[in-house]
Amino acid sequence: MSVICSNTMFVNRVDELAALGNWWEQPGARLGLVWGRRRVGKTALLETFARERQTVFHTGAGRPLEDELRVLSRAAQEILPSALRDLVERPFGDWSDALETMAGVARERPLLLVLDEFPELVRVSPELPSVLRAFWDRARERTQLRILICGSAVRTMEAAQEERAPLYGRIDLSLLLQPFGPHEAAGMLGGLEPEERARVWGIVGGVPLYLEWWDEAASVRDNLLRLAATPGGQLLNEGRLVLATEGESGELGARILRAIAAGRTKHNEIEQAVRAEPGRTLDRLIELRLVERMVPVTESPRSTRRRLYRISDNFLAFWLGVLEPYKAEIERGLGESILPVLEQSLDDHMGARWEEAFREHVRRLAAAGELGEEVVAVGSFWVDHPPVEIDCVALAGRRRAARLVGEAKWSRRVDANAIRRTLERKAEALPRLDEAPLFAVAAREEVEHRDEVLAVTARDIFDPA
Repeated sequence: MSVICSNTMFVNRVDELAALGNWWEQPGARLGLVWGRRRVGKTALLETFARERQTVFHTGAGRPLEDELRVLSRAAQEILPSALRDLVERPFGDWSDALETMAGVARERPLLLVLDEFPELVRVSPELPSVLRAFWDRARERTQLRILICGSAVRTMEAAQEERAPLYGRIDLSLLLQPFGPHEAAGMLGGLEPEERARVWGIVGGVPLYLEWWDEAASVRDNLLRLAATPGGQLLNEGRLVLATEGESGELGARILRAIAAGRTKHNEIEQAVRAEPGRTLDRLIELRLVERMVPVTESPRSTRRRLYRISDNFLAFWLGVLEPYKAEIERGLGESILPVLEQSLDDHMGARWEEAFREHVRRLAAAGELGEEVVAVGSFWVDHPPVEIDCVALAGRRRAARLVGEAKWSRRVDANAIRRTLERKAEALPRLDEAPLFAVAAREEVEHRDEVLAVTARDIFDPA
């Protein structure tokens, strides 16, 4: 199911719109928070939600306070009753004036105020959260004003909800927008075959804007040339921006990300590579969902020492692992010559991305009840001695017995019989196994001899239905 707004397609944002709708329908004044990383579609979501409601929409841009208030006044002038005040001639004098004026208008009828890029407003007006708190405490019982605060600086938006923050305890909706998963991204790539949808998602991930940049009428090669292998290409530039703005961890964060992308996946390996203790910065990158801390699904993340780190964002993994080594020469004009090398690297890049898409598909099956009851965890499994790796294991019940054991191959066709025999041997390393576990095999196009396995292809995973 999808909702279209302007030039942006929302795929499976129905849940988010429903959450906003439920929030809106509650009586009285309401204060909500919508947050998430850059480019994830927050503003377009709010525009979609606001379309059928009386709304004053203001986007902070780091202007001087007087200019911010003047722009907000113009937006309010188009919505508020003209007899109330000429806001062009007499703009709001301060934030209290703006909030009190809109609260007065909303006494009889709900009014939505959207403060987008709220961290930019706070940067100009550090007192704004405290002003908003004071206003809210004295006015919320006598108005139907609904305020939505939105921002991309994830740490700032998280901090707004912490116990010592001025707005703590007053926010009644906290909506975190995440990039699209495989089936959601597929809805923006309807003109492509499932295998190509998988490849595009593996390259650009689930950020809606990146998916919009992809030209479905052009080949992968032509898209890579235009977006990544040309000076000024959008994807070529975007990686640098992600490192600068999403990491929020400075130079150490960028060094850690590059170390992980280079294959240093253990804590001590990362520490040696960056020559600093990476613990706190790693935790921050994990909170931002740029990095994932992986532990065997059969073990507790709190107690196990067996953990690995991986770049969890597809685009960042592509940019750091495939594109950045050639960035300087691409900017010097060698992009078309380098393009075949980028293409040759794609299959290696796609292996881990395909495995995660497979695990996400298994999670969806479990959530829908298609793997039976009481599935409690889905993840990868490994042991070091003797070395065993299993791409996907689904655990069930209080015993956490393995109900599903699966492997994903980034190959067009695979023989399920051969893979099942391998999985049966690997499954012996699992602590607990169901009496009759389900074996699952994933390939891009076709799983041969599939009678006794759960066969999964890109058509199953990247189905937008």
